[in-house]
Order: sequence, then structure tokens, then C-alpha cells
Amino acid sequence: MPKVSSVIVPYASYLRVYEPLAAFPEPERSHWARYARRPDRPSYQDELRRSLADLLPTPPIPVPVHESDDAFVTEVEGVLCVCPWRTRLRGWQALGELPEELPAPVLDAVLPPVVRRQAAQDYERWRERNPDARPWIRTATWQVPLNWFVLVSDEERRYEKGSGEVPPMLRYRTPMVQARRRVARTLRTLKDTIDEGPLIDGLVDVGRWLEEFHPRSLVELDYGGLVHVLPAAELDADHSAADVAEGIEALRHGDGAAAGEAYGRLVERWRAVRERRSAN
Repeated sequence: MPKVSSVIVPYASYLRVYEPLAAFPEPERSHWARYARRPDRPSYQDELRRSLADLLPTPPIPVPVHESDDAFVTEVEGVLCVCPWRTRLRGWQALGELPEELPAPVLDAVLPPVVRRQAAQDYERWRERNPDARPWIRTATWQVPLNWFVLVSDEERRYEKGSGEVPPMLRYRTPMVQARRRVARTLRTLKDTIDEGPLIDGLVDVGRWLEEFHPRSLVELDYGGLVHVLPAAELDADHSAADVAEGIEALRHGDGAAAGEAYGRLVERWRAVRERRSAN
């Protein structure tokens, strides 16, 4: 396991949206414009390190007291785009999902019930004042949800093995308009060929989330900490987006056998990842 004191590596993947500055109202727009010029902007690891540090006090702090004013920044065709962390909002949302991830005795030991109840009450009051709030980042532990791969293509895949102090990286980036188009097209195919199920439900949910952002945004699928638990050879051979696209195209043409083969590769690959979770 990686050392918390040096490099923080939770085994999670991320789906991020970077919006152009024009999508933000003032004074937030000016804040991000100034922020982007800072030479000391925090990194992906800094975000994770700060989040985990809050769990060290007794009792732990499950959700930051104040919302983060940090973000990830990139340029898209010369346009500055920003992905706010919104760590407090994401903390509240993740807290609500923990009962599905951890057995009750483990959850109570990590975060006592009284701490979770207080956080839930705080979130409820905050939502009343901010009913339209949504995160720019989605997180999944020990997996990349298959519906995320629908948003991207294999041509947009970027894998770097890393060396020395540079960690490995596997991610996809695609324009928002392309991601929305792929969601709509895939949903039509799935609804025409299979029964309702988790894949369709998950894709509908992601599609609705994407509709909340500026059409000139950038969508990023990042393997995050999963690159530290998977061998380099497996990462190099991982073309899950291509497998998803192949399966959907096979369904579109009525080729159930080819769709089943593509789905089988995906299931086998991600079952191996989940088995590593059990080993830990």
C-alpha cells in the first residue's frame, strides 16, 4: 500500500468537466481568472492529500467546514477552462454512498454514527439554500463505471507509463458536444435492443449531469489511483472504451455474439480489479 505521508493513492477513478470561464458568473469568473495565473496551483495529489488529512483528527472531519476555492485548470483551443473541486459538496455526496461501500461495523469505526448524522443534517440545510448545486467531478472507487466509457473514444486515450517521480497516467479527454452525442446515440441503441437495466439507468444519469454544463466544456475520464494498483502491462492493454464502442456497434447491427464477446472482455478485466480490492 502507498504511504500516506508521501504519495496519496486512493484507488478511485474520476469523471471531470472543465467549463470555460464564460460559464461562470461574476465574481467567480474573476476569481478563476486570477487563480489560473497562480504558479503554485495545487495538483491532483494535493486535493487527495487534503481530503484524507481531515480523517486523521478525533473525531474525524468527514466533510470540510468550508468549501474549497481550488480547481483544476486547462486550456481548450486557447480558451481557459476550469474544473472546481467543490470538495465539501462531493464529501457530503460521498458520505451518503458509504453505507453501500462498507459493512456497518467498519463504517461505524471509521465515522461514528453521530458524526455522520451531523454531516447529513448540515447537508440538508445547505441543499435548501443551494438547490441547483452540482459537482464538476464524479468519483468511483475500484472501478471505472462502464457508462463513463460511452462518453469517450479509443482515439482520445492517453497512457503514460511514468518513471521515477512521475506517476503513470491513463485518461481520456473529449469535447462536451461529442460526449453528449455519444450518450444520445448509445441510449437509442440500448433502448432498442435490451431491457431496462443498470447500464441504461447509469447512462441516463450521466447524460443529465452533462446537460448542466456549458456546451464548450471539456470532459475528462481519469483512471486516477487505479493506475497504481494495475500492472503496467494491463494498463497498456486496457482499451475499455474501444470494447464498449465495439459492443454498442454490434448491438446496433444485431450481432449479439460480437456484443457478448466485447462485454465479456470488459467484465473479465474489471472483475480482476475488484478482486484486488478484496485482497486488500
